[in-house]
Amino acid sequence: MEPNALRIGIDVGGTFTDAVAIDAATLRLIGQAKTPTSHDHPDGVAHGIVTALHELLATIGRSPDDVVFLAHGTTQATNALLEGDVAPVGLIGIGRGAAGFFAKRLRRLGRIEIADGKRLPVSYEHLRRADDDAALGAALDRFHAAGIESVVVTEPFSVDDAIGEERVAATARERGFLVTATHEITSLYGLSKRTRTAVLNAVILPRMFATADLVQTSIDAAGITAPLMVMRCDGGVMSLDEMRRRPLLTVLSGPAAGVAGALMQEKLSDGLFLETGGTSTDISVIRRGKVAVRYTEFGGSSTYLSALDVRTVGVGGGSMVRIRTGGTAQVTHVGPRSAHIAGLPYACFAPAEQLLGARLLTVAPIDGDPADHVVLETEGGDRFAVTMTCAANALGLVPEGDYAHAPSDAARAALAPLAAALGTDVEGAARTVLDAGVAPVLDVVASMADDYDIAKDDVLLVGGGGGAASVTPHAGTRHGVEWRIAEHSEVISPIGVALALIREQVERVIPGATDDQILAVRREAEQAVIAQGAAPAEVSVDVTVDPQSNTVRAVATGATELRTQDRTQRRTDGELRAIAAEGFQVDAAAVRVLAATDNHVVFGAPERRRFLRKATHPVRVLDRDGVVRFASLDARVQQSTVGAGAGTLPELIAEHTAYGDGGSRAPALQLLIGPRIADLSGVLDESQLISLARTEVEGQDRAEPLVAVLEVRS
Repeated sequence: MEPNALRIGIDVGGTFTDAVAIDAATLRLIGQAKTPTSHDHPDGVAHGIVTALHELLATIGRSPDDVVFLAHGTTQATNALLEGDVAPVGLIGIGRGAAGFFAKRLRRLGRIEIADGKRLPVSYEHLRRADDDAALGAALDRFHAAGIESVVVTEPFSVDDAIGEERVAATARERGFLVTATHEITSLYGLSKRTRTAVLNAVILPRMFATADLVQTSIDAAGITAPLMVMRCDGGVMSLDEMRRRPLLTVLSGPAAGVAGALMQEKLSDGLFLETGGTSTDISVIRRGKVAVRYTEFGGSSTYLSALDVRTVGVGGGSMVRIRTGGTAQVTHVGPRSAHIAGLPYACFAPAEQLLGARLLTVAPIDGDPADHVVLETEGGDRFAVTMTCAANALGLVPEGDYAHAPSDAARAALAPLAAALGTDVEGAARTVLDAGVAPVLDVVASMADDYDIAKDDVLLVGGGGGAASVTPHAGTRHGVEWRIAEHSEVISPIGVALALIREQVERVIPGATDDQILAVRREAEQAVIAQGAAPAEVSVDVTVDPQSNTVRAVATGATELRTQDRTQRRTDGELRAIAAEGFQVDAAAVRVLAATDNHVVFGAPERRRFLRKATHPVRVLDRDGVVRFASLDARVQQSTVGAGAGTLPELIAEHTAYGDGGSRAPALQLLIGPRIADLSGVLDESQLISLARTEVEGQDRAEPLVAVLEVRS
């Protein structure tokens, strides 16, 4: 890799577009730029993306030739669905008899409300047969006359036989329509959910398609030859061509970008990430080095869109304080109304002398709001909001240099009138405000920790976003858990975009799946990320086989190039040992190296014994950059070579397979091969696991080190 190589990440927010430059060898931030998001420009958000890119390169004095990776995340798709600003869609159902009956019921999708008072704009047409060209032509004519540009084609059981959908889709594309066939969106059964997902994709397709073209044209004109990638909602990136086909995957990608930054920059393997802006805090979970994802909902209806499991609380750095008056005042809530929406400046950012003698008032910031929101009115008639950021600065929780830092005297002056109303001092008032603000945040933190089985002792809160210091420090202290603010927290999202890996997920419902069928799903996911530019040697594929739903799922991730080439920047053995010891909560001298390769080190802590229970053997796998890639409370580790492992892996798996009344359960297996970690923990069947393990080592140099990390299932 050239020494000047850059990875560029651009995050398109509702107000600002942020761009960062990351050194591709050291992964260090070397520059950033901010520009207003260009919603009203003729070229839309594409203009802001290119403007931010040019400003960034000019700021750091670099040229387009230095860019080896360029990706952007956007809220455009999310905002379009939340605001109901979507294109009309023509839905073509195919089928006769019972199949036709179920297809015709899909016309009810137009009843789904996606925004306040706005429903999915769906026009339904039915074909008894896919080869009825006359009926299809007439339906497309009606769509064209209605100004419809985007068409969805759906047929029962198309995941098994897609010929009908493909035939109708091809004709519609020949007529110039943008087409979404349901089998292209997901291969899972469930006609209604599959079609609903495809329709949501189609309603944003025209706008996203146009944006993709404008961005690509502008990037080409800028002289950048690196492939342009787009942030997905599950924490990875995809090629621009994939975004043109499946723009729905960009929905909710804003929070995913921040989590990707926490994963890579903050080396977070287990914890909760709190991304705080001015109005809200997005809370998400990272478990064993992976983001938590789930199927998402729109308009109260479920879809097959796998997105980051993010839960939003209406508390941010700009959230306004609300009180109950009458006698001694009491703080009742903080937010969800923010100073930004109310059009009020933060009191703590005003000169302290301007706030002297200010009066405390309660107002309704927006028509329809309760008249219990606190503002300060100065002698000159200016009004300021008392916010979470004001309280955090009054307590000294926002360090100098932080995006939200305010002078101490101004912050204390901002809280003084509230303190007088509450009958306390400034510190007491500030703590009362922060207590009320973080209470709903901690409710969600506790709920998510419970959902993902994270013990309180293991909870780590990492704060990101421009308002991180107004929420995370007090939340961590109040909850009695470890916390920290991410480095460069105000640009953690574009950093995540710059560091994200190409990702693809393939799902199939296969009753009684054979080894060959499972391997076929794995290969499909692997080839999908390679087709988008991932280096074949860098691709990892995690396979899950769910025997209850008969679902085979393969998630492939890969880098466009080796993300860390400069080995002089890698962590020393002592630094890696210290990181592992911190995670184990033991002294570094007690940590043992169980296995090591050029890319990873496997550490073990002293075995732990509990009364009347078997001893456990804690294990942590770190890459050479210090990122904890895997952690287990109890695992077995064996190191060999690819040549030896091909023969010993079946024996190792058989040795650690558990047997009980419910049958056998193969161990949860992680394989370390070169730069990859193959997560095969989602496979319970011994035969299937052996087959997949053999596939992972096929074609590798027989002398290549191979490490197996196994967890015996109860």
